[in-house]
Amino acid sequence: MKTIKATYYLIPVTLCILVVLGLLYYYFLTDFSKEKEAVQYVYIDDDDTIDSVYVKLLPTTTEHSLMALKCLARHWDYKDHVRTGRYAIEPGVSVVTTFRNLKNGHQEAEMVTIPESKTMERLAGVLSRKLMLDSLMLVSSLTDNDFCGRWGYDTATIACLFVPNTYEMYWNVSLDGLMERMQKEHDRFWNGERTAKATAIGLTPNEVSTMASIIDEETANNGEKPMIAGMYLNRLKEGMPLQADPTIKFAMKRFDLKRIYHNMLLYDSPYNTYRNAGLPPGPIKIASIKGIDAVLNRVDHNYLYMCAKEDFSGTHNFASTYREHLQNAARYSKALNERGIK
Repeated sequence: MKTIKATYYLIPVTLCILVVLGLLYYYFLTDFSKEKEAVQYVYIDDDDTIDSVYVKLLPTTTEHSLMALKCLARHWDYKDHVRTGRYAIEPGVSVVTTFRNLKNGHQEAEMVTIPESKTMERLAGVLSRKLMLDSLMLVSSLTDNDFCGRWGYDTATIACLFVPNTYEMYWNVSLDGLMERMQKEHDRFWNGERTAKATAIGLTPNEVSTMASIIDEETANNGEKPMIAGMYLNRLKEGMPLQADPTIKFAMKRFDLKRIYHNMLLYDSPYNTYRNAGLPPGPIKIASIKGIDAVLNRVDHNYLYMCAKEDFSGTHNFASTYREHLQNAARYSKALNERGIK
């Protein structure tokens, strides 16, 4: 009889336990993401509060899952420990795991590409769209000699620090963290072999990057870049001005120029390689890897002049004498006039 009574009471207790477990599973162990396949991302910055975090999470989840996460947040005092970062809201991941990632700052890295920017303003714009860094703060820092000096550069050479490539970074990386990472990547890129090649041609890594930046602007044809590098190195050895048109565009900040006229060659700037011998103070853009390696692996020849080909192929006619160069220049000028390019 006692056994029957015990069994009688045990059934509803068991049912209650099962109901409670079912509710716990429904609220805390089911998927937080309402997407079944696509990963969604939530970006939490340093201005976010617990309420703004909930607003950012709402489009990624269901109402009952967000309610469960709020319950966990209250229990674990999340409002005082909101962590910045880029968080993945993945299909198949429970409410509990999602909350644990947010609470512990277990974020997903971002793939950040350093572009071959012509100015620090453009670089800052690209980085601020990928990282939790303000573009104005970036520009202010990268154009400040004291800040650049902390990393061994000045405002003219800071572009040498950046190697254009794609890197895995955390979205909330600090400015110092970004610069430290770029310094490590720079040192890794300028390994013993590249540094030795730079020394062999009498240039520092910064000077190689400066020459490479000019060559990048002279042509998009990577196969021709070592030829142009050989020509510019010949000019440096002869003590001749480089007379590179892209430096005029950079000096005047007129990157859209299609044609350089004689009066522009008089523009007063240390970047004007028609008025000043040798290399300019620094790169006219973040040099490409192809451009840098073209300088380090230049083609040895006796050319001192070059002019864009009149067929507008993006390549150049090279010349050893000024007389031959004038003939090449006349053909190109004629082609420009025929096309009405001013």
